[in-house]
Amino acid sequence: MKVLAVFVLAIAAASAGLLPQIAPVHPRDRITKPTIDGRITNGKNAVANQFPYQVGLSFITLTGGWWCGGSIIGNSWVLTAAHCTDGASYVTVYYGATDRSSPQFTQTISKSNWIQHANYNSKTVSNDISLIKTSSVTFSASVNKISLPAIASSYSTYEGQTAVASGWGLTADTDTGATKHLQFADLTVIPNSVCRKTFGFLLVTSKIICVDTSNAISTCQGDSGGPLALDGTLIGITSFGAEDGCEIGAPAAFTRVTSYLDWIQANSGISG
Repeated sequence: MKVLAVFVLAIAAASAGLLPQIAPVHPRDRITKPTIDGRITNGKNAVANQFPYQVGLSFITLTGGWWCGGSIIGNSWVLTAAHCTDGASYVTVYYGATDRSSPQFTQTISKSNWIQHANYNSKTVSNDISLIKTSSVTFSASVNKISLPAIASSYSTYEGQTAVASGWGLTADTDTGATKHLQFADLTVIPNSVCRKTFGFLLVTSKIICVDTSNAISTCQGDSGGPLALDGTLIGITSFGAEDGCEIGAPAAFTRVTSYLDWIQANSGISG
């Protein structure tokens, strides 16, 4: 019995850092009735053409829909999160919008034209990445691609660097609707070891990148799938945060783009 007790205690100790201390949730799923109204919590207003790579994505199902963000990575490709495409039938892509109701143009695309990562797992929030194949668009000041990281940067952690997230997510945990204006926020990348103290080892793998939100500036519902950019390069895709809210100071997590450069190239032909 003593041997069994010691074994059980050892397993419990080993598991302590595996499981989340705070329940994770995709920003898309924070509220029961998703809305496309809102903005990044405590963010700043974007100006016209500031984020030409940012698109809005309005997903539709037979029973409803939800709003996400995405990034243009080529004339015919948008990169977003798998939890955004998962379960949807169609998506309308909003290009060149600062006010989301006034895009330069839109395209409506069926699910047969997107590639969701085959190993996406909603329970462990792993492989949260999808590609959407669009009709070819002509680039301009308001609609343009963002660069992918170079293969040589695949081992960069980006720790301590300040990246920018953008989107139309909620402005506050208490809001149900707010500005339609594109928002952005400067966020500091933190070590995964720090992020694991909140979300555990099972969720925060090497394929995740986390940012500090201790100042209550964070991605929120409506920002899912949107970009985290550093010096004009896409390093993250908005993936998950704390279930208890966007303003509680828990880290926000993104799919680490450098971990999927081979997957992106294999499915789209686009490389860093």
